[in-house]
Amino acid sequence: MIRDAFAEALRRDPHKTRRWVVLVDGEPKQLRAVKTEARRAGVKVTILADIVHVIEYIWAAARALFGESNAKAEEWVEHRLHALLTGRSGGEVAKTIRWWEARHKKLDAAARAAIDKTCRYIADRTRTRLLRYKEALRDGLPIATGVIEGACRYVVKDRMDRTGARWSLTGAEAVLRLRAIRASKDFDAYWAFHLERDRERNHASRYEDGKIPDPLPAPKTRLKRVK
Repeated sequence: MIRDAFAEALRRDPHKTRRWVVLVDGEPKQLRAVKTEARRAGVKVTILADIVHVIEYIWAAARALFGESNAKAEEWVEHRLHALLTGRSGGEVAKTIRWWEARHKKLDAAARAAIDKTCRYIADRTRTRLLRYKEALRDGLPIATGVIEGACRYVVKDRMDRTGARWSLTGAEAVLRLRAIRASKDFDAYWAFHLERDRERNHASRYEDGKIPDPLPAPKTRLKRVK
């Protein structure tokens, strides 16, 4: 899948003039695969952890500290998230979480395990480099995959995953390409292009000068009656 993604990116940017950004969930095997494919493609990539995954971990720690449905937990998560978005490192945020853990003396083993998991995730030396959100936002880079996931649901799942539907790979690919063009509001331009290419392929290319002869006979010159 990652190799396919890089192949598609190369197809779209064969001269490698754009900035390549890869959003990941931070799993080590995934990171290794991304770096391997980047080296294979000969491109420099900016790798960021999807902020939504980070928020999920912070929420797990918040629930461990404050319990479910606690208004204070939302405010607490907001402060940790703001710290990350404004340039604090994952290690610094993990220290604040540990400070709150130390204040809660009566946490059970499950709660402490959830906090440990969150701190390990955001403070990991390899992963903390993926949390440079302040720089990413400054440069106008995406920090979440929500737009992509939403497009996958709307463009792909809503059309393909219908009761009783059976698709061949070729047929599904054709339908999804048309659906993507329509969703992008490019259908009119595409259709004009399609008709022009169809005309060239099936008609103009059959004649040496590319000019299609008029299939109708030339109109006859009518003689004028002279009295």
